[in-house]
Amino acid sequence: MNVTIRGRTQHFRTVTFDRAQNFVLLIEQRLLPHEFKIVPAKNFKETAAAIRDMIVRGAGAIGATAAYGLAQGALAFSGNDLKKFSTHIENVYQTLADARPTAVDPVNAMNDVRREMSRGKTVAEKQSLALAAAEEFANEDVRHCEEIGRHGAKLIRNDMKILTHCNAGWLAFVDIGTATAPLYAAQKLGKKFHVFCDETRPRSQGATLTAWELAQQKISHQIIADNAAGHLMQRGEIDMVIVGSDRTLGRTGEVTNKIGTYTKAVLAARHKIPFYVAIPLSTIDWNLKSGLKIPIEERNESEVLGAWGINLHGKREFVRVANPTSGARNPGFDVTPPELITGIITPAGIFKPKELWKRRRELGFAG
Repeated sequence: MNVTIRGRTQHFRTVTFDRAQNFVLLIEQRLLPHEFKIVPAKNFKETAAAIRDMIVRGAGAIGATAAYGLAQGALAFSGNDLKKFSTHIENVYQTLADARPTAVDPVNAMNDVRREMSRGKTVAEKQSLALAAAEEFANEDVRHCEEIGRHGAKLIRNDMKILTHCNAGWLAFVDIGTATAPLYAAQKLGKKFHVFCDETRPRSQGATLTAWELAQQKISHQIIADNAAGHLMQRGEIDMVIVGSDRTLGRTGEVTNKIGTYTKAVLAARHKIPFYVAIPLSTIDWNLKSGLKIPIEERNESEVLGAWGINLHGKREFVRVANPTSGARNPGFDVTPPELITGIITPAGIFKPKELWKRRRELGFAG
């Protein structure tokens, strides 16, 4: 995506790799929209921490980050002992996989990397194959988002009002995004439309990240409080909902996404508004058979009890909002059942949730 900072426009990917220093380079998303900054993760533990602490977040972006992190860990190994190398890689893999348990992209991405590494006969060959596979995962993520945009743009008509939730945009992937891909593609086709961005409490990724992206892209939009969506739907002010997903079950069509997605799907069904989910193939989990088995991340209660922002002096600070003696629950995700989903926009086309398993071969299932 092109980013304009102080009048200068430059293209960026959310995550890249510096081979010379063996650093994973990331956009520090916690600082947006107030500051744009690239930060290095200097070893695989720092890369895992960047995923866990949400320096980088979003399905495809953390998938690519984990893939690069695995390659980073492989390249950091010294010596030729294949057995010690294998033990080291297992430690790197598990450290990165544990960083964000709900999303399936990091595991799928690292499995791709390990599969390619297995073709190597020496440590050096495996290291080279690891980086090449990580680069390919990142490039494939971009290609998938381009295809999602091509298919999804057909759903958008002039003068539509579209609701998004959280951020499934360029910042959540290597480039372009999933829920935003149809928007960007439709804009290129000259279509005029308006986007409502759910603020997406508690971390407000809709208000901070999606709105920032749309502003950079000059797409008409407004931020709304999460609880305002039903009101707008009731008055006919929302024509379609497009969201992303952190894990979609290929066997059932259930969709895991940022907390509040299920609520929006229920509201959309009540008002007969189309509800679409946009995903790359790496987000599909072909193994789990029930959404009840998806590990739902419980994040720190401080996210609910307060908020980060910029004070009057331009400094970033945390402000406690809630009653000082109260605690909070903070589940990060929820699961939307397939009957509430109009269609799933994939690189291979738009499918009903229940069609995923029947069309699994064209959707990349290798089992």
